[in-house]
Amino acid sequence: MSTATLPLDGPVKTYRWPALLPIALLGVPVALKLAGVPIANPWIIFALLFGLMLTGMPISISLGLTVLTYLFTMTTVPIESVALKLFTGIEKFEIMAIPFFILAGNFLTHGGVARRMINFASAMVGHWFGGLGLAGVVACALFAAVSGSSPATVVAIGSIVLPAMVRQGFPQRFGAGIVTTSGALGILIPPSIVMVMYAVATNTSVGALFIAGIVPGLVLATMLGLVTWYRARKFNYPRQPRATWGERWRTFRQSVWGLLLIIVVIGGIYTGIFTPTEAAAMSAVYAFFVAVFVYKDMPLSKVPKVLLDSANMSAMLLYIITNAVMFSYLMTSENIPQELANWMLGKGLGVIAFLLFVNIILLLAGNVMEPSSIVLIMAPILFPVAMKLGIDPIHFGIMMTVNMEVGMCHPPVGLNLYVASGIAKMGITELTIAVWPWLLTMLVFLVMVTYWPSLSIFLPKALGMI
Repeated sequence: MSTATLPLDGPVKTYRWPALLPIALLGVPVALKLAGVPIANPWIIFALLFGLMLTGMPISISLGLTVLTYLFTMTTVPIESVALKLFTGIEKFEIMAIPFFILAGNFLTHGGVARRMINFASAMVGHWFGGLGLAGVVACALFAAVSGSSPATVVAIGSIVLPAMVRQGFPQRFGAGIVTTSGALGILIPPSIVMVMYAVATNTSVGALFIAGIVPGLVLATMLGLVTWYRARKFNYPRQPRATWGERWRTFRQSVWGLLLIIVVIGGIYTGIFTPTEAAAMSAVYAFFVAVFVYKDMPLSKVPKVLLDSANMSAMLLYIITNAVMFSYLMTSENIPQELANWMLGKGLGVIAFLLFVNIILLLAGNVMEPSSIVLIMAPILFPVAMKLGIDPIHFGIMMTVNMEVGMCHPPVGLNLYVASGIAKMGITELTIAVWPWLLTMLVFLVMVTYWPSLSIFLPKALGMI
């Protein structure tokens, strides 16, 4: 590998060339621009962003520093307007749904709801090929409908299902593949934190997005279940004895308090009893009540820790949102989305080519960023182009969400992979091999969602929400 030497006061230090890449990306465009060399503004902005990210700096801080560096050195925008944008950018009522859904998910994860949902799912489908694996898919779908988070779904279901599958004689790879990919349903089946972020970034209806996610979520859960059943049948994996109707009724009664939360959230939004943000607050209070006073699996002494963990996660996400809002403001002020739209329309790119382009960009972004950052950075850039091409904003939001699902299940930054790796005690490489049949199914599903808009918008249209 080639090296470079930099003169320093004292001994000469040798650097490998990759270490110089962030310095070049950060310094060269700014220096050339200040020297009067004509460079397009988008190249400078993204060179700054990726240069900072390559130094290992957190994405949220990279976003903020990119905006401040550009505004202070290359524009005459007053600092007061930046400060004002920081506050007004997060003054949206919908953002309050994020900490409430996080809190509800944490109460449910620690409150015994997941275990009862697994018992119910196992009683219903455990006698089919791949019994407990199929139960894991169903339980992930059920828990996704109350949590809003993919990693939370993987933790809640995986920590119970995976050890049980190994004890029954399933290969650990099989169970880990199921839980890693089925856990991704947490951000597609409503409620979904990623959908809330998309709504905030594009001023789209959160309620319509939630309703639009129901049918695609059920279709993907079915497809993942079919892959599980086929592989279990092919390799003759264990099945459970058929549960009696009495056992099914008993497990349903035990899990009904958790299942009712689905009706509280989705039913409340659809009927107009409360907004998505109010539904999030209701779900947090309901989850606390169920975990502490109904199931009694969480003592009151653990509540402060759950509150603190939820506050930490919420603060992290809100910090990312704040910096992403500033970045979006910079994009808009420099007319970058409009220029991109005009360029694509000028090249004659139609809807099919644009959607293919968007999928490739989002899948590549999934290799280096986590979903919240991708949505908050990419949505304000790509959304105006989609609107000019006549793409439905709800369909576009569901498509972006499915892309985020895929990104959570492959390396190098797939959150679900790392969570499942910790539960299964497997290396990332081994787990990556384990998930490929289900990941391939998710890619097929992504193509369906992309080019079959009715799959996403049928239900909200039928209910008169769009």
